[in-house]
Amino acid sequence: MEILEEIGEDGLEIARRITKEGPICDHCLGRQFAKVSHGLSNEQRGDILKAALQASGRELEAGKCWVCNGLFEKLEYWVSKALETLTDYEFDSFLVGTKVSGLLLENEELLWELVGAPYAEPLKAELNREVGKRLEHDTGKRVEFEKPDVVVILNLWTETVEVQARPVFIYGRYRKLARGISQTRWFCRECGGKGCKRCNYTGKMYPESVEGLIGGSLLEEFKAEDLVLHGCGREDIDARMLGSGRPFVIELKEPRRRNVDLRMAAEHVNEANSGKVEVHELQYVNRGMVAKLKDAQMDKLYRIEVEVKSPVREADLKRALDKLSGAPVEQRTPTRVLHRRADLVRNRNVYSVRLVSFDGQHAVIELTCSAGLYIKELISGDAGRTKPSLSELLEVQAEVKVLDVLDVTVGVRGEDLG
Repeated sequence: MEILEEIGEDGLEIARRITKEGPICDHCLGRQFAKVSHGLSNEQRGDILKAALQASGRELEAGKCWVCNGLFEKLEYWVSKALETLTDYEFDSFLVGTKVSGLLLENEELLWELVGAPYAEPLKAELNREVGKRLEHDTGKRVEFEKPDVVVILNLWTETVEVQARPVFIYGRYRKLARGISQTRWFCRECGGKGCKRCNYTGKMYPESVEGLIGGSLLEEFKAEDLVLHGCGREDIDARMLGSGRPFVIELKEPRRRNVDLRMAAEHVNEANSGKVEVHELQYVNRGMVAKLKDAQMDKLYRIEVEVKSPVREADLKRALDKLSGAPVEQRTPTRVLHRRADLVRNRNVYSVRLVSFDGQHAVIELTCSAGLYIKELISGDAGRTKPSLSELLEVQAEVKVLDVLDVTVGVRGEDLG
């Protein structure tokens, strides 16, 4: 046989030494020579080696394999457990992994100390492959090493099968139609989400979020355990997000379903959150879209209702707005976010400003600017931390009363990833 020629007399001597330690199954004997002779399974290698040893007069001890403790006799048990666990999961590709028990690790290490491991393959590598081949046959799904939809984990410690599902990523745009809704779930700073008097035992700083409202429907659709909303920037909690909406990616964790009709899913989200949040343009993307959104350069169009503390002439307001239009802005981290952002000076740009209406003390303006510019401080000046500001240019204190985002123009779309 080719394997006998390749391992030679030295290899047969290793096989003799292995079998002297106690009964050993074909799988465990064969995988000590896994790197020898292609086209054979380890079980076949072991069978050939045992036959050669017996032909040379070597008597082999019968009984349960001392290395794997009879593990490879239970292959069908593990396949059955895996199939049962996978019943609840939708997937096209999979990979098998193993958590090896301490006893089996010790047995394998002892064997390799005794005879070395020049041609050997680890126990879990063969178990993964053998169970994987059977699952591939029984499910009609394919083994995928790079990005499997699910990883089937054989836990030899607990004799259970676990499943880890690869996250599903969905690109879309959301419109926030009501104020008082944060973008993401904001856990109470006092209790960290456990519930306390400060948060009225809800664990949240605010009762509703875009993430939570969208997630309520999508978690159910995908039978996922949790989700994270990755937004392309964020608006203030008291600002609406109108127009075409803000780009986002939803990351659904541990989903049991993967092939949901996103048109129907969007309809369900919108029906459940009428008057609060709506989504559109939903499409499947990969993980790389999250980084693209975070790195994207975006411009924003705002509609701002401004109140000036003392009456000013319309001509003076227009003059101040003209100076603000096209101006580079130096903005030190606003006082209101110092608790969560580094105290730095950042350079931003105002591209254009248009006066929509004015009645002496109340103005409505539309303003286009670069990403990261804090609008409330652009109007108020934040005690000189933002320069220039409308208050500084008017020489009258002004503040934002109502703020809406009308558009987010970003240099990346979901379809870029196909």
